[in-house]
Amino acid sequence: MLIFPYTLLLFYQLNTKAENTLCRTMGDTKYPLLSKDGDIVIGALFVIHTEVSLPLFGFTQKPQLPSCSSVNIKDFRLAQTMIFAIEEINKNKSLLPNISVGYNIYDTCGSRLFSMSATMALMNGPEFATGDRCSGQSLIHAIIGETESSNTVILSRTTGPFKIPVISPTATCECLSNRKDYPSFFRTIASDYHQSKAIANIVKYFGWSWVGAVNSDNDYGNYGMAIFQKTAQEEGICVEYSMKFLRTEPEKIRNVVDMIQQGTSKVIVAFLTGFEMKSLLEQLTIQNITGLQMIGVEAWITAKSLMTPNSFHVLGGSLGFAVKKLQIEGFAEYARKAFWDTAFPCSPSAEINCSRYQDLFVVKNYNEDVLEQRFLSYVYKAVYAVAHSLHSLLKCKGQEGCEKGLTIQPQQVVEALKKVNFTVKTGDHVWFDSTGGAIAQYEIVNWQQETDGSLQFKSVGYYDASLPPDQRFVINTKNIIWAREKLEKPRSVCSESCPPGTRKAAQKGRPVCCYDCIPCAEGEISNETDSNNCKQCPGEYWSNAEKNKCVLKPVEFLSFTEVMGIVLVFFSLFGVGLTALVAILFYSKKDTPIVKANNSELSFMLLFSLTLCFLCSLTFIGRPTEWSCMLRHTAFGITFVLCISCVLGKTVVVLMAFKATLPGSNVMKWFGPAQQLLSVLAFTLTQVLICVLWVSISPPFPNKNMKYYKEKIILECSLGSTIGFWAVLGYIGLLAVLCFILAFLARMLPDNFNDAKLITFSMLIFCAVWITFIPVYISSPGKFTVAVEIFAILASSFGLLFCIFTPKCYIILLKPNQNTKQHMMVKTTSKF
Repeated sequence: MLIFPYTLLLFYQLNTKAENTLCRTMGDTKYPLLSKDGDIVIGALFVIHTEVSLPLFGFTQKPQLPSCSSVNIKDFRLAQTMIFAIEEINKNKSLLPNISVGYNIYDTCGSRLFSMSATMALMNGPEFATGDRCSGQSLIHAIIGETESSNTVILSRTTGPFKIPVISPTATCECLSNRKDYPSFFRTIASDYHQSKAIANIVKYFGWSWVGAVNSDNDYGNYGMAIFQKTAQEEGICVEYSMKFLRTEPEKIRNVVDMIQQGTSKVIVAFLTGFEMKSLLEQLTIQNITGLQMIGVEAWITAKSLMTPNSFHVLGGSLGFAVKKLQIEGFAEYARKAFWDTAFPCSPSAEINCSRYQDLFVVKNYNEDVLEQRFLSYVYKAVYAVAHSLHSLLKCKGQEGCEKGLTIQPQQVVEALKKVNFTVKTGDHVWFDSTGGAIAQYEIVNWQQETDGSLQFKSVGYYDASLPPDQRFVINTKNIIWAREKLEKPRSVCSESCPPGTRKAAQKGRPVCCYDCIPCAEGEISNETDSNNCKQCPGEYWSNAEKNKCVLKPVEFLSFTEVMGIVLVFFSLFGVGLTALVAILFYSKKDTPIVKANNSELSFMLLFSLTLCFLCSLTFIGRPTEWSCMLRHTAFGITFVLCISCVLGKTVVVLMAFKATLPGSNVMKWFGPAQQLLSVLAFTLTQVLICVLWVSISPPFPNKNMKYYKEKIILECSLGSTIGFWAVLGYIGLLAVLCFILAFLARMLPDNFNDAKLITFSMLIFCAVWITFIPVYISSPGKFTVAVEIFAILASSFGLLFCIFTPKCYIILLKPNQNTKQHMMVKTTSKF
């Protein structure tokens, strides 16, 4: 039971001891470089010096404080601008009318150690009077700074738990847009998110697909480069190499320079702070590396300290994004005189040690840069943003003034800053978006040399994120002077563009921008530059010679105008003419024994059918149509059956004639001229019936054959029914074989007028031609199929004509003495 009272007593004693604890600073007191008391105090951190000299650590005595040197004119102007804005506010009767605004400006010397020390001094005050106790109340209402993103991250993380608002005029790292990690951070400049994407857009705009990349190895460079590389990848831009370094790493800087020398890209994206760019520029100048097209960022692209005649050999023609340059009315005059008279703590009459201000006197008489500084308006806007937020918190009302004695918590200032919305005298509208940032507005500047030799940052365009996407980026290419002072835009590609008719093929192990151009395959095209794939042409189309356009495939068929067609027509007509001459000769000698022998009617019918056979070959030449396809096959089938039927009739006549010479035989009365004609008609009608069935059921039709040749269309007559075609051909073959067999049997019969031997030879040739025709017909492509069929028709027709009629014509014309009945009746025995 006694444990509980003792526990309460212990807690009471501990609480009493904590309340009596005095606040003490550890280490040496850190004093601001520039300061002024006021009812409201705004803190600031600037890199007014850039080099830190560390003391020797002998560990025998307390080391001296580090010293700073090398004035950073840019940040010194920022500090002057802040003081100028505060002086304006103190004189303004409508903004914080009865409230005086003071400031504590610390120099971080570009050191994170100094930055942390200065931050703690701002939060706690430089010293505590005896008896003061830790109240938890910050002595400042807001901090302006830092100017570098990495130091700003440290500052924001340190002040974040205490809700002290931090407003940076120049820290652009996208990482600071995270409201979860940096809820009390604001900036009057835009995030690098827009700048990084704008750089990728400008690289793509100029057709550079192969770039090198270097960045500062800090939050500013790493985050900015990461966004650029992501956007570049989306836009099809390849990064040959990406290297990072800090100004304190000379070995890495040399490696970067070596990589730039070895690389093939002619465009370098330099996402560097001014300090890293200066270090890189020194090495590039030493190595005399020129002709590179640099793409810069706002941190260095308009740094006057970098633009010298020596550096221009390396950076001349550089292109980059700069913040808008706005002139603050009255500041130039203030920076020249009033600041040194009123705000600078060290003067001849001052009673303080001026050693720490000694190097700043050098700047007193240098004012050429004032009008060129681009970041001054951002500090100016930051100071006014704090003033407007405090104006609303202190309930300031016109003539009545502000309520004094109100305790303003830092969190209140943070919330008030989220609501500020005003316009400063530069014409800029000030407000903060949901990330605590401002709208991105950049000028596109180009390093140029004027005719008088002076070096200038010339504006050649702009980027404004507040405009619609298609209007944000505007650039005047004609006004740009490129690297080495050339007027022609440099090329930076890993592989040249693939022209239409080719496709890109990635090179193994290399970025996608490195590729070979492979010609499209036959039947495929690409009609645009840098095509990834070739497109297949539609069925009736084929690629042209350049492979960049699909054209109609040429249609192939055996025509009357080509050489092969002309030759076949000639032989066809020659056959018709020859047959007509034989017919005329036979008609003129129709009463002679050699013509009258073996049924002259069948001879004339055979000559007529041969004429039709020669003529039917013409139907196979020319563009196939529905009618021509049906005509060519049916005409062929019917005329050849008529022809073979006549030959078969003549063969039967020979056999019957010799049978009739036997005693008691009257066979000829059953196979006279009438019966012979009827048999020919019967055989022919059978073929007509087959053809009618074929045409009725599945007739031949014109067909575009695109399977045999890919590059052209074979216009042919499709058989329709293959059974019908082979039935027609088979019937002809059957009659030919039957005729051959009968003629072969009759070859040994006596007498000079025996036609059996001639018919045997003719049928032998006929069968040989058509047996050879079948495999050749099947294997011949396109129009050659038709040519083979015509050749078979002509060859077999000429075979019949020559074998049957040539011997008789020979006797009629050259041996008329043998054209007698007596000679015909002489019995001879054939030895065939």
